[in-house]
Amino acid sequence: QVILVESGGGLVQAGGSLRLSCTASGSISTINAMGWYREAPGKQREMVAAITNGGTTNYADSVKGRFTISRDNAKSTVYLQMNGLKSEDTGRYYCISEDGDWGQGIQVTVSS
Repeated sequence: QVILVESGGGLVQAGGSLRLSCTASGSISTINAMGWYREAPGKQREMVAAITNGGTTNYADSVKGRFTISRDNAKSTVYLQMNGLKSEDTGRYYCISEDGDWGQGIQVTVSS
């Protein structure tokens, strides 16, 4: 079990970019899948992106072509590069591990 800490969120104008980071308290090299979820007011929590140790990625249709997930096992960190942000991307973003660990979440607000 690891503690996950997100960073990099904030307020950005529509069309802008942010990069979220998720740093684990321990090694993630033995954790196959890591990912990001988001939750917005009035909406269900949804999976945004996921990545395996082998580099296989999966994205929600709503972010394909705009978001990129990556991981650096040596730094125990997972990233989410978000480009072309839209107001509907506003929400609280959570880092998760395949083992069921969740971060505390970080707010992303996109102003139109």
